[in-house]
Amino acid sequence: MLTNLLAVGVLALSSLVSTASAAPSAGCGKNPTISSTRYNININGKNREYYMKLPDNYDKNRPYRLIFTWHQLGGSAQKIVNGEDPNKGGALPYYGLVPHSNNSAIFVVPNGLNQGWGNTGGEDVTFFDKLVERIEADLCVDTSLRFSTGFSYGGAMSYALACARPKMIRAVAVISGAQLSGCSGGNDPVAYYGQHGTSDSVLNISMGRQLRDKFVKNNGCQSAGEPQAAQGRSARVDYKGCKEGYPVTWVLHTGDHNPSQKDNGQSQPFAPGNSWQFFSQFASQ
Repeated sequence: MLTNLLAVGVLALSSLVSTASAAPSAGCGKNPTISSTRYNININGKNREYYMKLPDNYDKNRPYRLIFTWHQLGGSAQKIVNGEDPNKGGALPYYGLVPHSNNSAIFVVPNGLNQGWGNTGGEDVTFFDKLVERIEADLCVDTSLRFSTGFSYGGAMSYALACARPKMIRAVAVISGAQLSGCSGGNDPVAYYGQHGTSDSVLNISMGRQLRDKFVKNNGCQSAGEPQAAQGRSARVDYKGCKEGYPVTWVLHTGDHNPSQKDNGQSQPFAPGNSWQFFSQFASQ
């Protein structure tokens, strides 16, 4: 039922216009030097690691979506690349987005300092800036279609980017996040998908609601009642009256701190499909 409702919402929102300035990146038309492997970059004297995943049969003349995937506290970029058992609270590889993307996206998987995203002095936002600069100089990216997602601390980092880089990020999907990586700026609209469990024993659901409410306000949405999630089922609300191109979706479930929560009777987590459908509603502009 949630999937059907989401599909209706996506169709209703499919006419939204991106407000980001559209342009293919400088890397379009170039023979790439970046491939699907691990890389290092120096940021303010610190060695930073990240992984890349290019679409199969990468086309240097096709502008792709660019999706950043940030790991949880105690996790790593490699664990996001490889995935962990979702039945034991782990996340699918690349948060399960690759199969949904159908080779329409380039994935970036940064590695955190001290296995997290403390973002001291904005250093992790700077990491993001430098990665965008490096990647788009080499690969063909649609600069109006950059996205960010993550679970827990990775959700916090995605939220920090929505605050600090609203002109660069088209939309975020924050899974069980909280304000842990800061919120520099935080006054501009960004399309926002949030998901949280009512029984979250690590980051209380009130923390997730705080993030959501920031972008309900920034995006000019009308207030809405909290969805009621039955035991073992997720529930969702699509906020009304948001500024054109800046929707907000909130998904609630009754589970704990889990990136791979499933609805009863379903074999797959709902976050990957929900996140991808939220991202894919935005067209190149």
